[in-house]
Amino acid sequence: MSCQLFFFDVKLKRSIRIQIILERKNMNPASIMKLMSAKSQFERNHPKFVAFVKSVFSKPLEEGTILEITVTRPGAEPVTANIKVQQSDLDLLEELKEMGKGQV
Repeated sequence: MSCQLFFFDVKLKRSIRIQIILERKNMNPASIMKLMSAKSQFERNHPKFVAFVKSVFSKPLEEGTILEITVTRPGAEPVTANIKVQQSDLDLLEELKEMGKGQV
């Protein structure tokens, strides 16, 4: 039996999408419902983060944009990393997006 993969898009509000690769043989309605429930719980737990991501990605990224993330664990010093978006990064994201379209 061949293993076929496809992309399942879950929309958070309007502009944010989480693309999850699921094996067709393992996908069932109960799994989808569980995923949707987890998404709803995440939105309830972190409304400011969801609004932030929606705002940031309401328009396309452009070359020169700086993305930065900081992780602060309890009792530890914050760790920060950033990237300055290059055209090659945008090209990669576009290729991934196109690959995802072909999988549906």
